[in-house]
Amino acid sequence: MGRIHIETFCSLDLVGQAPGGPDEDPSGGFAFGGWQAPLLDDVVGEQIARGMEGVDALLLGRRTYDIFAAFWPHYSGEEDREVAELFDRVPKYVVSRGAPQLDWANSTLVRPEELPALRDRHDKIYVSGSLDLVRTLLVEDLYDRLTLFVHPLLLGTGKRVVENGALPSGLRLAEPAVTSPSGVVVLRYEPTGAPPERGDMTVR
Repeated sequence: MGRIHIETFCSLDLVGQAPGGPDEDPSGGFAFGGWQAPLLDDVVGEQIARGMEGVDALLLGRRTYDIFAAFWPHYSGEEDREVAELFDRVPKYVVSRGAPQLDWANSTLVRPEELPALRDRHDKIYVSGSLDLVRTLLVEDLYDRLTLFVHPLLLGTGKRVVENGALPSGLRLAEPAVTSPSGVVVLRYEPTGAPPERGDMTVR
């Protein structure tokens, strides 16, 4: 069975809305779009590239798909050429209850109820952006690794990676944390099942 890898960018207060640009997702009056850009550095770039190793499918929400489809198939630079070629080559599964037009090659519409079956088709399914989808995967316990790129800022408003309804679960740090020069901390977790039993620190 394959694995679903979630990689998401967030602030210290776990806001993950619109990291890439001001027009990415202004819903709810969110005024801080593009907060990630000033904190990108070589270490963050290396860690993003490392997370893509072995990817043989993308799993995307509708908004992220539209952003990717408008950019990556038309990319003509050299710096991110391998990313563009990877994204163009692998199957792209778009989660939506609507009927979006999917013009990017190798793109397929999937319904939320079809998500569990994707693990049987691929080895490493990569989820990037797609905040609403990420929260669905957390609620349904449909992930095998959760990587958080935690940025050193507090936004105080916006959509958060984890909200009420996420399935209670324990997590283990799968490998040592990485800290970039700009202060971004990369944390790679794997779920371990139910949370640990509670204790009582007031008992002496």
